[in-house]
Amino acid sequence: MKLQQVKVDENNEEKILFSTDEFNFQKADLVLAFGERTFLEKATPFQKLKSLYPNAQIVICSTSGQISNTNLVEKNLVATAIALDKTTIKVSEIDILLNSDIQVLGNKIKKDLLTDDLKSILIISEGSFINGTELINELILQTNELIPIFGGLAGDEYNFEKTIVGLNNDASSGKIVAIGFYGDAIHFGFGSEGGWSDFGPEREVTLSKKNILYKIGDRYALDLYKEYLGKYADELPGSSLYFPLSMKENENSEPIVRTILAIDEENKSMTFAGNIPIGSMVRLMKGNFDKLIDASYNAAELIRKKQKKEPELALLVSCVGRKIVLGNRIEEEIEVVKEVFGDEMLVCGFYSYGEISPTLSKVACELHNQTMTITTMYES
Repeated sequence: MKLQQVKVDENNEEKILFSTDEFNFQKADLVLAFGERTFLEKATPFQKLKSLYPNAQIVICSTSGQISNTNLVEKNLVATAIALDKTTIKVSEIDILLNSDIQVLGNKIKKDLLTDDLKSILIISEGSFINGTELINELILQTNELIPIFGGLAGDEYNFEKTIVGLNNDASSGKIVAIGFYGDAIHFGFGSEGGWSDFGPEREVTLSKKNILYKIGDRYALDLYKEYLGKYADELPGSSLYFPLSMKENENSEPIVRTILAIDEENKSMTFAGNIPIGSMVRLMKGNFDKLIDASYNAAELIRKKQKKEPELALLVSCVGRKIVLGNRIEEEIEVVKEVFGDEMLVCGFYSYGEISPTLSKVACELHNQTMTITTMYES
């Protein structure tokens, strides 16, 4: 595996941030390019990337911040080019604005990507229209829960207006891109941690519809939430990023984090970034700077202890909510990952509206919110 990372400004001038020895621009197989939506719309960087990496599959995704090998980058594009020595890739793109049927999406990805030697799937999805839970459930169904799936939902800084994604073209609304990796030479490691602290009792969801939560126990969800938030209740929905919800689908499930996207004062309900099924158990959470940063370290350590070889590349997908909460300490959650793996490994990634990663109990994947997810890769 040969790697290169470049930063591209709004004038489409590039600066190399990282490059392995003898990297050949012509041999790049895949380019992952991340930038803020407003930047991507102004700079339209596809032709620049195509001129740099003419034979690569180029994926462009809007974000809430770009993760480079050294730090967090804003107002510039960060593109990571991957030249694979022994691994092949295939790509698939779906436009959910043309057809929102989730089964059609699943069938297309199955037709385009699913073969006996498929090792893993990277999903880069728009984050404005898709129900993230339905997306990953369909992918799990189509792959028979056997294929690890990782990636994330595009972001839009803190605007929450629209997100854009593109495959071999400039990014636009409604696109979902899937990249399949094939063969026995490629190896992946997966880790995800939140670092949020529970508070208050665990309660049962008694009324919900997909990602809209109406009642917890015998209380309206929004009333109960406001009661616990106290002075922060007047700042909803913005303050909800500091107080996400922990959810367990059943008593044997691992808890996952759900972020609130909107509140409905009339119906006293809350809309989340993923589904909250009836019968699931939920508990409020609150952030602690040190624990959030420690979670990134722990996710990296989980991978390091399991892998037989030092990884060559790490894709970090973290949540916009963590970026808001951590503020000027945000780069620390990137730095601790580098601390675990060392300077020889290249880091790339973005801040998202939802993270996709396997967990200890789910081989395929889970939709996460407010979580640092890490995927490492190397070839043998």
